[in-house]
Amino acid sequence: MSALNRSTQPDPPPPSGQPPRVGVLQIGDGNFLRAFADWMIDVTNAAGLINASIVIAPPRSAGMVERLNAQDGLFTVLVRGVQAGEPVTSRRIVRCVSGGIDPRQSPEALLNHARDPQTRFVISNTTEAGITYAEQPHTPDQWPRGFPAQVTALLWERFTTLGGRSETGLVFLPTELIEANGTTLRDIVLRHAADWELPQNFRDWVTRHNHFLNTLVDRIVPGYPATEAETLFAQFGYADSLLVAAEPFHLWVIEGPENMANEFPLHKAGLNVIWTADLKPYRASKVRILNGAHTASVLAAFGGGLDTVGEMMNDPLLGNFLRRVVFDEIVPFVPLPDAERRAYAESVLERFANPYIRHELLSIALNSVSKWKVRVLPSVLDYARAHGKAPAGLAFSLAALLWFYRGQFDAAGEFVGQRATGPYPIRDDQTVLDIFDAAWRDPVNVAPALLANARLWGTDLTTVPELTAQVGDALDQIATLGLMPALADLLTH
Repeated sequence: MSALNRSTQPDPPPPSGQPPRVGVLQIGDGNFLRAFADWMIDVTNAAGLINASIVIAPPRSAGMVERLNAQDGLFTVLVRGVQAGEPVTSRRIVRCVSGGIDPRQSPEALLNHARDPQTRFVISNTTEAGITYAEQPHTPDQWPRGFPAQVTALLWERFTTLGGRSETGLVFLPTELIEANGTTLRDIVLRHAADWELPQNFRDWVTRHNHFLNTLVDRIVPGYPATEAETLFAQFGYADSLLVAAEPFHLWVIEGPENMANEFPLHKAGLNVIWTADLKPYRASKVRILNGAHTASVLAAFGGGLDTVGEMMNDPLLGNFLRRVVFDEIVPFVPLPDAERRAYAESVLERFANPYIRHELLSIALNSVSKWKVRVLPSVLDYARAHGKAPAGLAFSLAALLWFYRGQFDAAGEFVGQRATGPYPIRDDQTVLDIFDAAWRDPVNVAPALLANARLWGTDLTTVPELTAQVGDALDQIATLGLMPALADLLTH
């Protein structure tokens, strides 16, 4: 069977009256951006509304650049789900990606795109942990470690090459799930610029002529359907190592002006893209209910021996736990009318149960500490303010997180946990892993030690009424009974 590339699957003729080429630099090569932003841009390209060409660069090494380039930038997005009670399936070969670059191997190749006057948009997804400040020196011959520092280096290269004219500014569309993601990225970039003693006229150009837009994204993307791949390839007539599955639902809310919407007219292609002056209500609903429900449940499910979201939704115990935390502990504190927030919550649970999606719990577990902080902690704090104590279900979710991070570094330097079915990798920022490694050396005091660590949560969680006791009791129950019996005991009270 032939592999997917532009010789086996040639590009169709471009639409008549095609707009001028627009360059898009994408920092992030994961499943989500490919099945979300790249898919949307490809749909908009095909409609003749934009002519965008994307170059993908991984924010860290160990990306999939080689596989992407072997396929000439092509990959398949398979959309499957249920809408209005009816099954929906579609397949699209995304053709808007020209290829990939590993900046650690070829920094000059990436800088060439920063110098290109046609480059206009920068899209990123580096997880919630990606848009954070980490002090580092300015060493022009070395590619920076952190994403905001990388952006600073790219902007400095563009400024010095193109002269800092107003029309050379870039539009940044970060999709990392933190509040005010664009504003935060800009502020850290300016902080790096000050650290590196870059001139004031550069910092003025960054502020005045580059646009860091706050965005919110929503689509469940389980990724490569490994168990079905060979069957699907036989149906497609080609093999695609970068095949990515996604649900039909998609939403991109962008806080920005109308003229910017006209430059990036995804909404005109029939896509669920909303340009708004205020995305806060959209964010509260999505982050707390959809993402919060994921993060609050998947580590308990994984620790209980399950592997996919589908298995979790079909398990009566986990299903009851999920509905309890969503409707009793999360939904009441979403700032929307009650009927609207409850309807959205019901739709989220239906999406979780999508029979066409195999969403691995372990893939959702990536960087769970920063995810819990952003997605779950606000609901915990709101509940505690309203009731004088932490919510029991979300406290259990934190205990399940701590239990999941009960690992050890192996000979290869990988942090590895153990459950009944065997070892599993724990992937997070190195500082986070070091903190958990040290804390679990004293299991008796692990709950207060970890909850008090503001480097993990941004605050001292031992100040939240009854949270430390609830988490400690849950850990004792998990250690004594096992995770699922401990969860069953929680739900009986």
